[in-house]
Amino acid sequence: MIKSFHQHSMLPPLSHDERERQVFVGALRAHLSSKVMPGNYILYREYIEPTFKAQHQRTPNTTTEVRRAMESNSYYQFWSAAQRRSQEMMWESIIDPTERSLPKLVKLAKPKPRTHYQGTLILDPTLVVPRYHTAVDIHLQPGGYHTDFVPDDIAAGAIYDRGINIYSAGSTGILNEYLGELLISYYQNHVHELNPLNILDMGCAIGNSTLPWARAYPKAKVLGIDVAAPQLRYAYARARDLNIEAHFSQQNAERTNFLDHSFDLVVSHIMLHETSRSALDKILKECCRLLKPGGVMLHLEIPRGNTLVEKFLYNWETYNNNETFAGYLSEINLFEAAIKSGFMRENVDCIDFKVERSKEQNLYSENPHWKILIARGS
Repeated sequence: MIKSFHQHSMLPPLSHDERERQVFVGALRAHLSSKVMPGNYILYREYIEPTFKAQHQRTPNTTTEVRRAMESNSYYQFWSAAQRRSQEMMWESIIDPTERSLPKLVKLAKPKPRTHYQGTLILDPTLVVPRYHTAVDIHLQPGGYHTDFVPDDIAAGAIYDRGINIYSAGSTGILNEYLGELLISYYQNHVHELNPLNILDMGCAIGNSTLPWARAYPKAKVLGIDVAAPQLRYAYARARDLNIEAHFSQQNAERTNFLDHSFDLVVSHIMLHETSRSALDKILKECCRLLKPGGVMLHLEIPRGNTLVEKFLYNWETYNNNETFAGYLSEINLFEAAIKSGFMRENVDCIDFKVERSKEQNLYSENPHWKILIARGS
């Protein structure tokens, strides 16, 4: 898990005790995910559903009914409380070393003149961060992704970088690049247009999924946009440290400053569920505007389950981890949303993409499914 993480210079250095604390939190989360959480399915199948059926002469019809029944059970209550506390412990274990190293990291992150690195960073202090970021601390990360606690802050980026590795039990890889690599693999094996010259990554955060595109297509200009300044400062410094050229700018994906038909490829990596219903439509319309004729849009998302109990358990993040839009996104037809936003029906597809991975490598389940929304510009 955490021991396989690449310690680039923008990550806060850890003392022995800090490292072991993070290892413990990662192990606790892995235990809860692999040993305790699956018991909820057994609980539902062997007790909750039969009890509900005996009382109502039918099985539950909605996730609301499943939720009411499950939340009254002590086993589910134990797992849910432990899962929530493990999320808080994860951030606590990362914040302490980040605060200690913050002055040095802020100084290190600043763009340096007269260097050979060609990547760029453009921030917009007038940009209004949308309410779906400011209303809650997404994933319980204190301050969310967007808050500056000090001038030129990068803390949110450093905390996020370490956090997603612990959150995923190390399955995102030593540079947290798994989602970028996954979408690249799909693009190369199923889309077959391998020479994009202009690539836009929406909601890029720290650029961990942006950089694999830059590495895979070194002749392309790769741009990442996000609304969060501390994430972007960190993304730029991180890319510079890894010597991978990418260009970052602070923009809202709902409406960017790029010209019409600017990109061969527009991508995102589990960004859509962090937005809102109105923002989703605007983002898809913006993708339609930005794509060149024949260009490709790829949005990678997490499916929310098929059965009622699966949907309920997937939506634990919505109820307890400040993923406020994720549960609603599961009820939205992304195929129809893309058509409504301007794409031609024959140019749109929305697929479930299954990845065979071992349990040790796995991110969310033993054989995870991902949802990919695909469309072509016209």
